[in-house]
This record gives sequence, C-alpha cells and structure tokens, in this order.
Amino acid sequence: MRVDLSGKTALVTGSTQGIGSAIAAGLAAAGARVAINGRSETGVKKAIARLREDLPDAELLPAPGDVSDEAGAAQVVEEVPDADILVNNLGIFGAQEPLDITDAEWRRYFEVNVLAAVRLTRAYLPGMTERGWGRIQYIASDSAVVIPAEMIHYGVSKTALLGVSRGFAKHAAGTGVTVNAVIAGPTHTGGVEDFVYELVDKDLPWDEAQREFMKKHRPQSLLQRLIEPEEIANLVVYLSSPFASATTGAAVRVDGGYVDSIVP
Repeated sequence: MRVDLSGKTALVTGSTQGIGSAIAAGLAAAGARVAINGRSETGVKKAIARLREDLPDAELLPAPGDVSDEAGAAQVVEEVPDADILVNNLGIFGAQEPLDITDAEWRRYFEVNVLAAVRLTRAYLPGMTERGWGRIQYIASDSAVVIPAEMIHYGVSKTALLGVSRGFAKHAAGTGVTVNAVIAGPTHTGGVEDFVYELVDKDLPWDEAQREFMKKHRPQSLLQRLIEPEEIANLVVYLSSPFASATTGAAVRVDGGYVDSIVP
C-alpha cells in the first residue's frame, strides 16, 4: 500500500519535535505539502532544516504561532488559509499530585490540549466541507481512558478530545470529511524521557528505565515498551489518506495494546 497525498496541504500543530515532527515527516514523504507549526519562528526554521536533511524535495511551509492562544491561532490561519489535512497534535503533559493541581493549571491544560484543537477545527472544517474532502485528527492518549493518578489533568484533557472528535465527526457527516481521534500510548520522545526519569531510578540505563516505567506505571501495556514516534505517524498518515475514507468518528488505537481491553 502506497499512500499518495500529492496535491494536499497538511497542517500539523506542535510539529517542531517529537510525535508532531514524525507525523509531518510521514505526510511529507507521502507527497503532502506540510505546514510546520511551533511557537517561535526560530524553532520552526530549525525543524524544517532537520526534516529537509531526510526529505530534501519535501514542500515544507513555516507556520509559527502559539495556537493555544486566539491571536496565535489567527496568525497560523493567516499563514495557511486552507488545509486539506489538519492534525491537532499540540499537547502538554506532566506529573503532579492530584490535590495540588490549581485552577490555573487545569485551565492551561484545557487551553493547550483542547481549545487549540477546537479553534483550528472551526477555522479549517468549513473549507474542507465546501471542497468535499478533508481529514481532521486529534492526537489523544491512552491516558484518556486509563486516567493516570499522577496526571489527572492531562488524562481528562485527552478524554475531552475524544468527545470533541466524535462531535465534529457528526457535524461533518456526509461531507467527505473524516474526523478521528488517535489514541496513542506512551511514546518515546525527549520530554517523555525526562518524565520517565521523574518516576524511576535516574541511574538506570534508558532501556531498563523505560521497561521499569512500563512495568510499574503502565502495566496494562502488551507492548511493554515505549512506542516510537514513527509508529504513531504511520497510523496518522493512513488516516489522512483516501484509503481511510470509511473511517470517521472513531478513536483508533496505537497504544501498545492492553492486557484487558477497555477501549472498543
């Protein structure tokens, strides 16, 4: 199966590193024109330079702007007025004692993890429906359904994305636009390495540390290792393609599996 996204324009939020960068690379490799988003122009330029090392012929557009803020989102939409594929990847996470999470922190998680995606959906979904084709995805998490005690605010924000995705899929019914959530499991990124070492012995080599983390804090995983960003990107590229035309309103798992499945 060869995915061909030639002629399509994609916007991936939070795509200067980690999962977002891997998704951008996957879409670009499939022929899409990809807008790279991050908060600063410098960070976006560096990310594009890194991507071009492996994809010298890719058409990559800078789209700097903090989409968790209304003004920043408007800036991105001005740079990329139309998109055929929108991947709402931007998100923050972190461990915190449940009773210590302040109102301000709850609001921050919803602004970044939920409202940023809603803003951009409002901006791009009308154009997609007018053209009769589009793909919108929300990068959720297994934490949406297995709420971790050490990061309740994160888990609940990802639960909200499942509802947002399902609701917009119903709104787009019959238009040729598909809307899906991707339930990603614990993924190997720089930020996650730091998070893992907050919860396990900092002196352990990385391979031992990640497996200790999975054993103690994510024992339901069948994979029993962190997922690589490219493994998430593979599913996103498929869902962005014509091959996934009958998949909408879904929460599609790439979470490493569960000992006892809790997600239909």
